[in-house]
Amino acid sequence: MKKHAVLASLLLILIVGVLSACGSNKAASNTAAPAKSDNKTAANASPSAANTAAEQSAAPDKPAEPVKVKIGVSGTDGETWPLLKKKAKEQLNVDIELVEFSDYTLPNLALANKEVDVNSFQHLAFLSQFNIEHNLNIVPIGSTVVSPLGLYSKKYKDVSQIPDGSKIAIPNDPANQGRGLLVLQAAGLLKLKDNVGLYGTPDDIVDNPHKLKIVPVVAQQTPRVLPDVAASIINGGIAGQAGLKLSDAIFHDDPLSETTRPYLNVFATRVEDKDNETYRAIAKLYQDPEIIESVKKDSNGGSVVIDVPAETLQGELDKLEGEIKAAKK
Repeated sequence: MKKHAVLASLLLILIVGVLSACGSNKAASNTAAPAKSDNKTAANASPSAANTAAEQSAAPDKPAEPVKVKIGVSGTDGETWPLLKKKAKEQLNVDIELVEFSDYTLPNLALANKEVDVNSFQHLAFLSQFNIEHNLNIVPIGSTVVSPLGLYSKKYKDVSQIPDGSKIAIPNDPANQGRGLLVLQAAGLLKLKDNVGLYGTPDDIVDNPHKLKIVPVVAQQTPRVLPDVAASIINGGIAGQAGLKLSDAIFHDDPLSETTRPYLNVFATRVEDKDNETYRAIAKLYQDPEIIESVKKDSNGGSVVIDVPAETLQGELDKLEGEIKAAKK
């Protein structure tokens, strides 16, 4: 009997142990399940967190201290430049100082001499000619506007009314002079020699049936000489600053045609600064909708804001410079 009691006790202990082990395994299993769920949640959250981190790293860092940038320009009238300065301060913490020049030859020389950091006053045709003539390597970092070149008159409403022997003023810098002569040719007032290219001069006129006197003047003076001439070729930006509308022109070229691609205006800097993030960010700000509206207002609708990548602008500049070098051989 005693032996049976011992065996019964051992059997009871064994059953309790087995039941305890099963309970422990089940508890362990239940405890592990939430851990698996947590891992799944973390995995699902990772892409979102990664995306947020990527977005933060991609956004340009706004410097703690203001960055000062000098920009050479040919005129500061109107709302566009003050608005760009305001936006640069608010969005980039950049203090822009505008340095105004009265002659087209000066902003590039100032840039080459490090008197300014960037300039914005010229189109690619002008820049290519200037680079070659002065052995410089100034490059575009962003586009601004393309402006039509118009023939304006205070005395006549139509090209056909211009009398024989009249004086016609044109810009005296090579690029705008050449373009101005092409406008006069398109208006039927004269004829240039074949294949004259972008940089024609009055010497390239082969037919002048109205015996017009072509008077080259500094580009900024073209509106001011209107009382003294029958008509004047005036760049769209300068015309807008002088209170002239494109509709006031008695003739103008098409600013959006392929032939006007060399006349895209640009932000430019020294080649060693072409990748400067601050300079490029300023150039990009020019595409802001408020800037576009202010340009339209300042130019009386005569200038069109164009967004062209810096690489494309550089390609066009290289092409123009190549053509100039080839013509000199």
